[in-house]
Amino acid sequence: MSVSLSREKLIKKAKKIVIKIGSQLLEKNNNIDRDFISSLAKQISFLKKDSKDILIVSSGAVLAGVKKLGLKERPRTITEKQAVSAVGQAYLMQIYDFYFSKEKLNIGQVLLTIEGLRERKRYILAKNTIEKLLDFHVVPIINENDTVGVEEIVFGDNDFLAAHVSVLINADLLIILSTAGGLYTGEPTEKNSQLIEEIKDIEEALKFARSSKSKFGTGGMRSKLEAAKIATSHSIPVIIAPKKENIILKLLNGEKIGSFIYPEKKKKSQKKSWLLTLSAPKGKIIIDEGAEKALKEGKSLLPAGIKEIEGIFSKKDVVAIENLEGRIIGKGIANYSYKELKKIKGLKSKDVEHILGKKFTEVVHRDNLVLF
Repeated sequence: MSVSLSREKLIKKAKKIVIKIGSQLLEKNNNIDRDFISSLAKQISFLKKDSKDILIVSSGAVLAGVKKLGLKERPRTITEKQAVSAVGQAYLMQIYDFYFSKEKLNIGQVLLTIEGLRERKRYILAKNTIEKLLDFHVVPIINENDTVGVEEIVFGDNDFLAAHVSVLINADLLIILSTAGGLYTGEPTEKNSQLIEEIKDIEEALKFARSSKSKFGTGGMRSKLEAAKIATSHSIPVIIAPKKENIILKLLNGEKIGSFIYPEKKKKSQKKSWLLTLSAPKGKIIIDEGAEKALKEGKSLLPAGIKEIEGIFSKKDVVAIENLEGRIIGKGIANYSYKELKKIKGLKSKDVEHILGKKFTEVVHRDNLVLF
C-alpha cells in the first residue's frame, strides 16, 4: 500500500466523516445507552460548528426492538428479526432525535439494502439523497433495512454498510467504534496482547483478526478489516477505536487512540467500485483470447472478440465477462442488449452499423469495466 500523507495530516483534512456504531456500543445495563447517544450528539454539534459533515451508520434496531418489547433474547428467525427491527427502528430513532434535538441538530433516517445499491440507478439516488441531507445540515443516521431484508440480500454486518456509505459519499474518514477498541496482536484482554496502532497492510493485519459474534452484533475484527479494505482502496483512511468519553473529538484532535489504517494513494473511481463490489450481472459475455488480452491492456470490449452470449439483459445492464477457460475475469456495463449482441458477436466494428442500423459503440467501454 502506497502511503502519502501522515496520520495527523489525513485526520486534520477530514471534513466529511462517517461514524459506525455497533449494537454492543449502544447497550448499557441491559438497555440502550442514552448517555452515549447524548455525548455523541454534543460532540457532533461541536464538529458541525467547525464545518464538518458527520454521518452515522448505526446498528441497534434489533437491540432496541428487543428492549422496547421486553423480550428475553434476540429473535432467531428472519421473520422475527424483521418484526422486532420494525419496532426497534422507530424506538431507536426516537432516542436519537430526542438527544440530537437538545443540541439543535436535525437527523434524517436512511434505510439501505444491498439489493437496492446493486442497481446503479438506486445507488445514485441514495447518493443524491444523502448529499441533499448534508446540504440541509442534517445528520443522516443510516442503517440496513432489516424490516425488508432477507438473509440472501442483507449486508450481514454494518461494518460493510459503513464502508460502502463512505465510498458512496466520498468521505474523508471512516471511524468504526468497536468494543475491542482496535486491532491487537492477541485477545484484547490478554496480558501480553499489544495494540497495533498503525496499519499499512491490511492483508498482513488480517492474521491477527478473529471473527466473532456478540449477543446483538454480527461481526468481529475480521469484518472490520475486510470492510476497511473497501474504504482504504478509495483513499479513505479508517480508524477502529474504543467507546470512550468524547472519543470522536479526541480522535479528530489527533490523539492516537485505537488502530489507524492508512488509505491507498491511488483512488478507485466510484463507478468501478460499484461494479466490483455491489453490481449483480444480468447476463454473461464469453470472449476469445484476443479480446481477453486487449482488456488486460486497458482496452474496451469490441464485438469481434465475442464468442457467445448467455442470459437476458438490456442496454446499460451489468454483465459478467468470461474467458474461454470458463473463468469470470471481470464485469462491465453493456452498451447493447443480449438480442443485439447475438446479431453482432464476432463481427468487425465497421459491420455493426449495417446490421443494427445505428451508430457503432463499444460493447463494454473500458471506463465501465472492472477486471478481477
